[in-house]
Amino acid sequence: MRTVGTEVRGIRAPIVKEGDQLIDIVVDSLKQSIKEEGIELRDRDVLGITESLVARAQGNYIDIDDIAAEIEEKFEGDSIGIVFPILSRNRFSMILKGIARSGKKIFLQLSYPNDEVGNPLLDARKLYDLKIDSYQHVIEEEEYYEKFGDFKHPFTGVNYVDLYKEIAAETEIEIIAANQPESILDYTDQVIAADIHTRERTKEILKENGAQKVIGLDEICNQDHGKGYNPQFGLLGSNKASDKKLKLFPKDGEQFVEAVQKEIKEFSGKEVEVMIYGDGAFKDPAAKIWELADPVVSPAYTKGLEGTPNEVKLKYLADNDLKDLKGEELLQAMKDEIKEKEADLTANIKSQGTTPRRLTDLLGSLCDLVSGSGDKGTPIILIQGYFDSLADE
Repeated sequence: MRTVGTEVRGIRAPIVKEGDQLIDIVVDSLKQSIKEEGIELRDRDVLGITESLVARAQGNYIDIDDIAAEIEEKFEGDSIGIVFPILSRNRFSMILKGIARSGKKIFLQLSYPNDEVGNPLLDARKLYDLKIDSYQHVIEEEEYYEKFGDFKHPFTGVNYVDLYKEIAAETEIEIIAANQPESILDYTDQVIAADIHTRERTKEILKENGAQKVIGLDEICNQDHGKGYNPQFGLLGSNKASDKKLKLFPKDGEQFVEAVQKEIKEFSGKEVEVMIYGDGAFKDPAAKIWELADPVVSPAYTKGLEGTPNEVKLKYLADNDLKDLKGEELLQAMKDEIKEKEADLTANIKSQGTTPRRLTDLLGSLCDLVSGSGDKGTPIILIQGYFDSLADE
């Protein structure tokens, strides 16, 4: 009887630079690990490659002047509104710097007390003490500094109003805090919806309330002008690369994962699923911050990773249907339940409490937790046995 289920390994790889043959690097790193660690590949193993490796090898970079040029091209007039960006030195700061370089006056609307992924702009307790209705009240910049100006993010130690004003110092910038998207229209009718997961609804509300021009960050740097771009996500998923450059989310991911899968099949004979992963989809219990600042967990994956888990809940069966059984008899009955389960357990009480999330979100989150974002040096993750169950010998 097998005594181990899912196994996850971080695979070390060389430092990847623009122009490197990443497919060869990934496959060679896997081969080396198999040789050194005695790993035996199996069908339906999963290989995850972090999105930064793919984008870096592609050279999918832009600089802040590219952003400025697009802002000047897409927006008329001398002012622009930006609604609901996240509070981030890594994610939004460089985008703001590029928009500021266009020379347009910026009206920046931040949500409060937290941004979309949970970063705090101000002390939520103070809102209650001051009896401020966050659903309706617009906090002007002067009021913010008067009542909340001493606030710093508990983990980064940064006051983001100060930071964003400093970053956009080459133009005029006015910052407000408000939770209704249409509040920005009191200042300008030219608007960028800078939120990530709620952007489509934000754009709808702005248009319904009379905005003349509305685009999302996904509609900036999304065309091929001989430089970096991402046709689906534009600036979403970008990261600061230097004081002037951003690394975009990788493009052409489907071709990449299919090519890696093919190479692995040729040398091993095994059908390994391959995915590109970025941020994991989980929330930190201490910081209360939702990790997912990328537009999706996985921008590309092979076809075998479509769908959601279809699993029975062992705890439920043990406490209910099989509660009178013990030992080997219980184990065998549990295996039989797994083997005979329905092809679709949606709304079936036997699956209650299982996680009805997409496989790519679950697997990508697992990859992100294992690889981390620091100095582990394991940007490739091998997951084995994920699709096995207790009934598999």
